[in-house]
Amino acid sequence: MATKYSDLELAINSLVTEFHKAADDAPTMNTTQFQTMISKQLPAFAKTAESEEGLGQVLEQMGVQSGQNISFENFWTLINKQAIQLFNTMYKERSAKCSCLLL
Repeated sequence: MATKYSDLELAINSLVTEFHKAADDAPTMNTTQFQTMISKQLPAFAKTAESEEGLGQVLEQMGVQSGQNISFENFWTLINKQAIQLFNTMYKERSAKCSCLLL
C-alpha cells in the first residue's frame, strides 16, 4: 500500500524538489538559476528580484554574501520570510499574526 502524504509534506517535497531541479541537482545554485526558479515558481515575488538592486536586497535577506552561491538553507530563509508575509497579508483583517522566527 502506497503512503499517503499530507498537503504539508507534499509542499515541503515540492520546495526541495524545485530547488534542486533549478540547481541542476547541485547543492547550491547561482543567481541566474535562482532568478529563473523564482520567476517560474514565485512569480508574484519575482518582480522584487528583477533588478540588480532588488536581487541584491533579496540575497542579503537570505544571508548570501556577494559572489556566493545560494544554498537550500538560504532559500529556506526566503521561504520563511515569504510565508510570514503572506500569512500576515491574508489574515490582516483578523487579529492573528505570525511571529514565526527562523532559528
